[in-house]
Amino acid sequence: MSTELNEDKIKEILVAFYARVRADPSLSVPFSVVEDWDEHMERLSDFWSSLMLTTGRYKGNPLSMHAIHSDLIRPEMFQRWLELWKLTTNELLEPQTAEQMQAKATRIASRFVQSLFGEVSPVAVVVKPDNPRPYKVSRYFDEHTVPLGLLHSHSLKPGTWGVVRVEEGCVHYFEDSVKTILSPEIAQVIQPNVPHHLELSGPVKFRIEFYDALPTLTANK
Repeated sequence: MSTELNEDKIKEILVAFYARVRADPSLSVPFSVVEDWDEHMERLSDFWSSLMLTTGRYKGNPLSMHAIHSDLIRPEMFQRWLELWKLTTNELLEPQTAEQMQAKATRIASRFVQSLFGEVSPVAVVVKPDNPRPYKVSRYFDEHTVPLGLLHSHSLKPGTWGVVRVEEGCVHYFEDSVKTILSPEIAQVIQPNVPHHLELSGPVKFRIEFYDALPTLTANK
């Protein structure tokens, strides 16, 4: 990680980026719901500090916060969001660090599009047109039988995707130091080569599906 990236630089990037977002004809619409931009920028700073500097400052659930305003969001907006993010980070960072922040943002956009719309992100790798079927499904795990390896950082091998499906209770999914709370209504796609781990919250029942192509999220059966 380049030593040029610190808390002050992250704030500088966010100020420049969201000035562009707020002036953009399409992206300004969903962001019009923000009432306190100072507070919003503090949350964003915590988020990117956790992602890039592993400070662990961010404690929220960004997916659930966006889901509240999903009626204002369209999948193609994420492509524009990434274009402005690339423009801003290229201007303010050394190339290697800019590419790292762009890779993080691309994964975030892909995860949001999949979760909010059940679609493949426009920035994701092209995969088979039909939604693939899992080639393997784990047995159901609970708080007593969960494999310890799932509770520690690990990654899926190249060419393998996973989906965590919760039948009962809640599972906390951590990726890039960001927590997503999974429930029977919220599943999670796991990308290849992405470090992640789970934490359990009380009694729980869940399983993991494995795919050889990027799956589209569907409701639990």
